[in-house]
Amino acid sequence: LLKAPAARVITIGAVVGIRGNAGQVSYAASQAGVSGFTTSLAREFASRGLTANVIAPGFVTTDMTGDLSESVQESAKAAIPLGTFGVPDDIAQAAIFLAGSTGRYITGQVLAVDGGMAM
Repeated sequence: LLKAPAARVITIGAVVGIRGNAGQVSYAASQAGVSGFTTSLAREFASRGLTANVIAPGFVTTDMTGDLSESVQESAKAAIPLGTFGVPDDIAQAAIFLAGSTGRYITGQVLAVDGGMAM
């Protein structure tokens, strides 16, 4: 990896690692740890041309979020400025952006793909 001319490391965290969430202290701490690991990796290996970034999804339409009650889903959507859940392709497109030549000058960042939830 370190010998590649344009190595990319992309970790997947969660927006709760940025904003926290009541009742999820352990989960929020673990997601903040993913961000700390990735930004430290970015700083340590930038001189070798490696970039490292975190994608932090918010609520995304999946089987897991589909199991949430309608009232929980509506409450979650109310906390998202765009008012809707993302889709898996939103996360994939962020990864493609960071992995390609468009991401060559981006490192040590946490990209919240969350409809504005973390702002």
